[in-house]
Amino acid sequence: MILVTGGTGLVGSHLLYKLVSNGENVRAIYRREKTLRRVTHVFSYFSNNAENLFNKIDWVEANLNDIPKLQTAFDGVTHVYHCAAFVSFEPDKYHLLRRVNIKGSANIVNLCISHSVKKLCYVSSIAAIGHHADSSKLITEQTEWNPEDDNSVYAITKYGAELEIWRGTQEGLDAVIVNPGIILGAGYWKGGSSGNLFRKIYEGMKYYVNGVVGYVDVFDVVDTMISLMKSSITNENYILVSENLSFKDFQNKVANALKVNPPKKEAKPWLLNIAWRADWLKHKLTGSRRSFTKHTAKSATSITMYDNSKIKNAIDFEFKPINQSIDEICELYLKDLKQR
Repeated sequence: MILVTGGTGLVGSHLLYKLVSNGENVRAIYRREKTLRRVTHVFSYFSNNAENLFNKIDWVEANLNDIPKLQTAFDGVTHVYHCAAFVSFEPDKYHLLRRVNIKGSANIVNLCISHSVKKLCYVSSIAAIGHHADSSKLITEQTEWNPEDDNSVYAITKYGAELEIWRGTQEGLDAVIVNPGIILGAGYWKGGSSGNLFRKIYEGMKYYVNGVVGYVDVFDVVDTMISLMKSSITNENYILVSENLSFKDFQNKVANALKVNPPKKEAKPWLLNIAWRADWLKHKLTGSRRSFTKHTAKSATSITMYDNSKIKNAIDFEFKPINQSIDEICELYLKDLKQR
């Protein structure tokens, strides 16, 4: 039996589609019943049998800190894909981020050990990888994490979660970690996933930024995870990035695929600094959630380029070109738009 945490998220739903399509015996954890519809919708993109595939999954309602329900979910499980996480760059969400990402991952590790799970795959992030002072130098899995850097609360908790996975390996658990860049996939057009970017670009964005970061297709993430779990590789982590692109190039590619106008004005660093301070003031005065933070502004202009050679060499993997990913996702977005 395979267990997937975060089964209703972007990675989790696409992973479940691949697993059940391959005839695997799968159980998945969800937190809210209404989110299950997202999974069926994702399945419908790729199969006319979406409902039948969905019904092959043994669903368990639980959260990462509900030990009794997690104990039930782990019954008979041999392999675990830990995809569940809380994504936020809001400083006031730090304690919630710790509770979900670090404590929740510690619970998963402990249950893997107590249930003699054969292998765990954890979905981390490039946010948990260190950075170079020299932006022209490629970041690898060996780039050292500096706790003294001005790291985002999300990055801190994903790094802390990785420490829990490595702690598990010291206690006898076989594990692999993947560190994806910005994951591109369809079906999640709102919230914190990349689909929100596609929606905003379609609706019209005025400004572009020139920061550079790594992008990867969701099925590349899923396929590498499955390959790593089936391999003899253990206790390694892998950067998953297809291409390093500027945000401006990404915005232009998406706009072209959606046949809308791309952003025309550059958001200069000084404008971004005003924007995050204004957002902070609004939060303080009204209690509204932060939508643009200091770290978001910083990443918008940062140049971070990643080396994907380790995973390519480990499992002889070739990533899907980002142009192809964008075209496929835009086609699904427009299809969803027509069906509203």
